[in-house]
Amino acid sequence: MNEIRASKIWHNGELVDWDKAQVHVLSHALHYGSSWFEGIRCYDTRRGPEVFRLQDHTRRLIESCRIYRTQPPFSSQEFDEAVLETIRANDLRQCYIRPLVLRGLGSIGVNPLGTSVECFVIVWEWGRYLGEEAMESGVDVCVSSWTRPAANTFPTMAKAAGNYLNSILIKMEAEANGYVEGIALTPQGYVSEGSGENLFLVKDGVLYTTPLEQAILPGITRLAVMTLAQDLGYRIVERVVAREMLYTADELFFTGTATEVAPIRSVDRIQVGQGSRGPVTASLQSALSEILQGKVEDRHGWMTPVHSKIGAAP
Repeated sequence: MNEIRASKIWHNGELVDWDKAQVHVLSHALHYGSSWFEGIRCYDTRRGPEVFRLQDHTRRLIESCRIYRTQPPFSSQEFDEAVLETIRANDLRQCYIRPLVLRGLGSIGVNPLGTSVECFVIVWEWGRYLGEEAMESGVDVCVSSWTRPAANTFPTMAKAAGNYLNSILIKMEAEANGYVEGIALTPQGYVSEGSGENLFLVKDGVLYTTPLEQAILPGITRLAVMTLAQDLGYRIVERVVAREMLYTADELFFTGTATEVAPIRSVDRIQVGQGSRGPVTASLQSALSEILQGKVEDRHGWMTPVHSKIGAAP
């Protein structure tokens, strides 16, 4: 695995050296998981480096903090500017981007109110989360023994670090048993999502995806794929998905910023469709890739040039 490293990190409004971006060991986030983050990508398009759906990501970051009664000292627009500044400072044309808000010093009790709020933007070069080969051949997954949380336990719509302890268990179990990824069910036994990806199912040319009330993160790439599917004339249905539908689907695929669109070739050793990337998955991969690479017009306004100024007139 390549070392994750760059030159500069944005910390509370200033660029600092990579090794100097530190927090105290008594930071509230280290003890209770009280931090919120985003995963964003910058692509080296034909027009130059551009960030995919930047404003949507930073808005979700602020909303995740709000759910946990945390007010970052920077607005979503200021985070947008910080992201572009950090990419430029590291002279990167393509990279993964991790904005992070965390509760710092002030209290070692469970109540975080009164602790400091620290903000970071980290960027580094990182390939596809499930690997390049997965984009064509697909991945083998399992249904996890770990479920997503029940409603009103904690908010799954917030991209909070503490929520990902559940994802860690799902991912480790899957890999320990020879799978690339795990699919979590809800406490009622319905399909939720992967450990770090949303899920789509294709049956008879119709796309199905689980609704937000099934303990899923409201994925930004998920919404982009739904938009592109409509552009291509596919019917999309948000509905509760029974576990057995995974075994009878024509196609299955994950979506996410790190994953993009990744086909699933088997679930619990049961082959999905023909056991390889299906035609609907391939068409959506292609449609998304053309936008991310700048091969077509950015008709949905999803791409933000790295060398632009936020809020400036086009």
